[in-house]
Formats: sequence, structure tokens, C-alpha cells
Amino acid sequence: MNGEIFNANPTVYASKRSTRKSKFEAGQSLWIDEQYQPELSSESEVEPIDGDEIFDLIRSIADPEHPNSLEELRVVSAEQIEMGDNHIIVEFTPTVPHCGMSTLIGLSIRVRLMRSLPPRFKVDIRVKPGSHQSELAVNKQLNDKERVAAALENPALVETLEKCLEHVGGHDSR
Repeated sequence: MNGEIFNANPTVYASKRSTRKSKFEAGQSLWIDEQYQPELSSESEVEPIDGDEIFDLIRSIADPEHPNSLEELRVVSAEQIEMGDNHIIVEFTPTVPHCGMSTLIGLSIRVRLMRSLPPRFKVDIRVKPGSHQSELAVNKQLNDKERVAAALENPALVETLEKCLEHVGGHDSR
């Protein structure tokens, strides 16, 4: 990017522990239980996904300007995720109204979800209303398939995205 820092001193918040329990924490075996092996589900059977699962996927994305996660900067929260039938709306809040990294943050959220979710989901990424001076332009860029595809053909941008997504999945990886 151009090296300009848009928010030199952001407020950093403590990360919350995931509300989801792993199989181990829930007292279930981590291994295949030979006594209980359900039949393979048919393709018509779909596993439901809830907002907490979506939040767990995006919470540890790194901010492009700071060594913190989007959750730590309160850019994303579980309350900003809406779920419908195969439709997910993720709203995010830039740390400052003139944040030049908003499009990159939204794109990193989109790429993380594209890589993690089945293709049946339609995902909309939006800036929280009133939180950015170019809200409409950012929202238009983030939800236009052609613009997203063009952005993902840019090697420098993809390299920056990969750095943001480097630690996803681990909440205390930094």
C-alpha cells in the first residue's frame, strides 16, 4: 500500500473467548466413534451454519495497518452478522471515518468466507451505516463480483490479503 497510516493509535480491546465448544470441551471424542457411525448424509441434507460460526471464521483476520485482529479493534463483532436462508450479511465498522483500508478489510472478510463456506451461500459485506465517509462506494466495490474478481487478479493486493489471512483460525496466534 502507500505507507500512509489512517489511524495511528487505534483503541485495542481484549478478544472474547469463542462461545463455541470444541468436541473435546463438550466431552465428545475427537476420534471417530466406531460404535456410532452415522450413514453418510445425502447431498440434499445441508448442515446449518449460525452467526457465531461466521464470526469465528472472521474474528482473527489481521488488520492491514496494525498488529491486531479485526475483533480486537472492534471492526467486526458477532452482533454485526445477520443470517438468512443461505444469505449472510456481515457488517463491519472501520476504526476511523476516513479509513483508506476499508475496502481491503471488507475484501479480506469476503475472501475468508469464500474459502470457508459452501458455494450455496450469498455473502454481502457492508460498512456499518454512518461509520465511513465513502460508505456507498465501499459497499458497491465489495459486493460487485467483477470488481472483486479484478482485485483478486492483482498480485500485490493478493499478497496483502494473504498477510491479513495468515493467522485466521487461531485466536491467540500472535
